[in-house]
Amino acid sequence: MKKIVLVAAMLLAFVGAKAQTNIQEMYDFNRGHFTTTLEMFKGDNWGSTFFFNDIYHPFDFPEPVGYYTEISRALNFWHGTALDPFSLHVEWNGGNNARNCWLFGVEYFLHNSDFTNTFTFELMYKDIRGMQNYLPFQFTFVWGMQHLFGVYGLTFSGFLDVWSENTFGDNSLVVLSEPQIWYNIGQFFNCPNLMIGGEVEIAYNFAGGWHTGLEWAKNEGFNVAPCAGIKWAF
Repeated sequence: MKKIVLVAAMLLAFVGAKAQTNIQEMYDFNRGHFTTTLEMFKGDNWGSTFFFNDIYHPFDFPEPVGYYTEISRALNFWHGTALDPFSLHVEWNGGNNARNCWLFGVEYFLHNSDFTNTFTFELMYKDIRGMQNYLPFQFTFVWGMQHLFGVYGLTFSGFLDVWSENTFGDNSLVVLSEPQIWYNIGQFFNCPNLMIGGEVEIAYNFAGGWHTGLEWAKNEGFNVAPCAGIKWAF
């Protein structure tokens, strides 16, 4: 745990002043544990970098026993041309008790004039270590909407992933979406970094997420997992 906290602190020190960085603490009502998430996004002249790290905290153990990380890079060397919305995309996902995988593909970025509403579409080849997939592709949709319904400080964000894998013995369609809603409650007492809200994990044939104890969830079929928590933006 100390090593994880130290790495997180170093990352925050390095990127906090230059990137959109936040830390979240969520309680998962279905699985009965807390999850700490460190998240960062940073754009530059050659594209953008994004990562997040989830640390799972089961109540039965004094130390976190699970983690999951995603890190991705969008490459765009043609800003200002007709191809500007398109970028190359490379991504790595993995964790303990989660299969490591590489993804390569393209993404298409849409936004309104002031970037308060953003939408990204990604189509990628997905290589899951130790697994043979007959359809090794993933489609991802990511959205972010600020000041939802004209309410200042109300944000709606999230993602939708669709891919195929044989976790349950044959190649099955897997769907995972985690829409989040946050409200900037800190704006009322001179603390604009503080938000309250939560997310709902909506999944189909998704094997992931820690239950209380050392049990890794294998949820065949359709499952919904609501979470509530707080977020601090750096």
